[in-house]
Amino acid sequence: MNFKIAVVAGDGIGPEVMEENIKVLNAVGEKFGHKFEYEYVLGGGCAIDKYGEPLPQHTIDVCKASDSVLLGAVGGWQWDTLPGDKRPEKALLGLRGALGLYANLRPATLHQALAGACPLKPELVADGVDIMVVRELTGGMYFGEKGRKMTDMGEAAYDVEIYAKEEVRRIAKRGFEIAMQRNKHLTNVDKQNVLESSRLWRSVVLDVAKDYPEVELDHLYVDNASMQLIMRPTTFDVIVTSNIFGDILSDEASQMTGSIGMLPSASLGDGKLGMYEPVHGSAPDIAGKDIANPIATILSGAMMLKYSFKLDEEAKAIEDAVTKVLEQGYRTADIYSEGMKKVGTKEMGRLIRENL
Repeated sequence: MNFKIAVVAGDGIGPEVMEENIKVLNAVGEKFGHKFEYEYVLGGGCAIDKYGEPLPQHTIDVCKASDSVLLGAVGGWQWDTLPGDKRPEKALLGLRGALGLYANLRPATLHQALAGACPLKPELVADGVDIMVVRELTGGMYFGEKGRKMTDMGEAAYDVEIYAKEEVRRIAKRGFEIAMQRNKHLTNVDKQNVLESSRLWRSVVLDVAKDYPEVELDHLYVDNASMQLIMRPTTFDVIVTSNIFGDILSDEASQMTGSIGMLPSASLGDGKLGMYEPVHGSAPDIAGKDIANPIATILSGAMMLKYSFKLDEEAKAIEDAVTKVLEQGYRTADIYSEGMKKVGTKEMGRLIRENL
């Protein structure tokens, strides 16, 4: 099979971790008989430097015409003084909007080889942690009405949490579909005892659940969910939740994995087109030093194979190769501990390809 992929390598360590991702994908293509064609476009700070804007129309057009999009990382201190709508991060938000990507998938998987790096007590993660947070990405208070007004207590600010039924329905459906591919357990997180938006949210989730009788569905208020993630993380499979709750809970879950350098993510819409990126930032302080961890970006490539291209065996080959390398004791600086073998960005990529 042939696939056209738009590559937005971005800023900082983005290009170097993306290079290792591309090499791994090419090795998978050679092994399984696929061909990946890449078109590189600019987004983020590098686009500002060349075009004066973080997301040129040409980048949007190429991404829309591709089968999928790979993103490295955007941002850096040199653009921190720009106005909010001109900063590199607008490229990320702009692409999500332009491509109609409303579902953010953030897996939090603790490899047993990295169990010692998990901040939780060993007995809490003895059975392994493998959680998928499905976060609604284009609604809620991040996109609702905003403003300021005067009150009898002085100036006040507001951000409106608003969801339409169809917005909830499509993210709930995505959550159930992913649960069907995993352990058939979905936890809906809301705050329906207080928020009217959560009452609508839960009613829609319950309605969608009728189409997935095989999936065990339970519900947690967001405050309880944040506690249960720490107290019993191994009991979670898939979590579906709103934009703001998902933003917070996915960051909490990520801390169980040992390093942010291990965490991939996917942003999906209704078609096969998706955008795949590591959770970490551009880390300009270590850019070009061959010390960045490429695993999150490489695992983002694996998510692309699985969710956009339906190549489950190929995706698992990458995941298994990463596991093998970690079991062999190889570590980049962010996950290094005494007694392990420290390697750089390029060598970690080579080892993963060798273990495919």
